[in-house]
Amino acid sequence: MSVGHDADMATLDLADLSPSTLAFLRERTLATLTTMRPAGTPHVVPVGFSYDPEARMVRVITYASSVKARNARAGGPAAVCQVDGGRWITLEGTITVSDDPERVAAAVAGYAARYREPGVRPDRVAVELHVTRAMGRA
Repeated sequence: MSVGHDADMATLDLADLSPSTLAFLRERTLATLTTMRPAGTPHVVPVGFSYDPEARMVRVITYASSVKARNARAGGPAAVCQVDGGRWITLEGTITVSDDPERVAAAVAGYAARYREPGVRPDRVAVELHVTRAMGRA
């Protein structure tokens, strides 16, 4: 982990996340997802998520008409931030949404592994954050 200019912020190498960081990303901890509304203001909501380090992908399950899914359809920047006491991580990147059954199944599997098996929803979609930057202290 390299330390950025701000002593309170640490930029993380996505290609070499530490075992403790990866473990933190698997703990049963909630996070916030920040997407951008059409007017350019942030929309911040609590979410459960999974992280795939090989794909550098955050996956969130939701329903198709949710605000986060509507915002994700527009693409653009987004972030997930998980905090537990003094430990925290923010994953930033570009957001998309998919109703492709395989991508939704991957999001459901990630959620089930980290939290619990979700109920069935015929309108479920996968919000995907393609991570390009990480910072934190895990």
